[in-house]
Amino acid sequence: MNLKSRYMGLELEHPVVASASPLSETLDGIRRLEDGGAAAIVLFSLFEEQIRRENAAFERLLAHGTHSFAESLSYFPDIPFAAGPDDYLELVRRARESAAVPIIASLNCVTGEGWVEYARQLEQAGACGLEINLYAIEADPGVTGQAVEQRYLDVLALVKGAVSIPVALKLSPFFSAFGHLATQLDQAGADALVLFNRFYQPDIDLATLEVAPTLSLSNPEEIRLPLLWIALLHGRLKASLGASRGVESSAEVIKYLLAGADAVMTTSALLRHGPSHCGRLVAGLRTWMEARGFESVAQLRGRLSRSRVADPGAFERANYLKILESYR
Repeated sequence: MNLKSRYMGLELEHPVVASASPLSETLDGIRRLEDGGAAAIVLFSLFEEQIRRENAAFERLLAHGTHSFAESLSYFPDIPFAAGPDDYLELVRRARESAAVPIIASLNCVTGEGWVEYARQLEQAGACGLEINLYAIEADPGVTGQAVEQRYLDVLALVKGAVSIPVALKLSPFFSAFGHLATQLDQAGADALVLFNRFYQPDIDLATLEVAPTLSLSNPEEIRLPLLWIALLHGRLKASLGASRGVESSAEVIKYLLAGADAVMTTSALLRHGPSHCGRLVAGLRTWMEARGFESVAQLRGRLSRSRVADPGAFERANYLKILESYR
């Protein structure tokens, strides 16, 4: 049986990928993910704001006490500190040296210079691909939807112009015409689109009357929105489609592949059950394919996408009334 898949130009042994998470923050964690069966590993995100904050703090430490003693100019604080992305780049280098699966770096920047500079450094460090993590809440009511979309296109152009490795964009679903934006990004050279990013909305703590950050792991119910858009976009784009959100069991992996995904990514399930859960997801996929006579992942990919189902209306407005009428 052939489980091989091709994602953003990278050849994978199977379509199950470990997406960005704390599990990939160390070389030991990366080895555990590979041993657990991940076909590729997306590293945790490098944020430009963290780099800038660390550099500013580092400069303050160097400047501290320079007026107290003459010898203070040569004083170096004995505090462990990562000035810039050096630790991340070193992790990429060591991961490439020790791992047999593709290592995909993840980058989130706020300036054009940051996107270009750090993308180049990640390529030089040996990253097989780069995932642009465009995590931003557009809270300014004066910013138009067109301006937001153009920013995504501009960032893609900057990064594609700076590196030769494949580039994926991890997107949110919050666009007025997502299909149009996906088409524009595809035409602009995106090697893959990852659907979708999870925004971590805050909660309100009634005891302290403060805004409280919250983090909840995803669940299988979250599969519906990315499943819909992958099914709608399959066969219409050159870019690969990466499925993200809600992957708990092999059932979600199979559904995403039937909709048209090239890679299926999981984080929450691995945090719950450990890196070895990747192997269980792949084993479940293999068992299901054998029971139904599928000989390859390519054979089932997109089998239930909009372009191939008997009733395309199941993905569109025609299904809305049917769903409402079906509830009793």
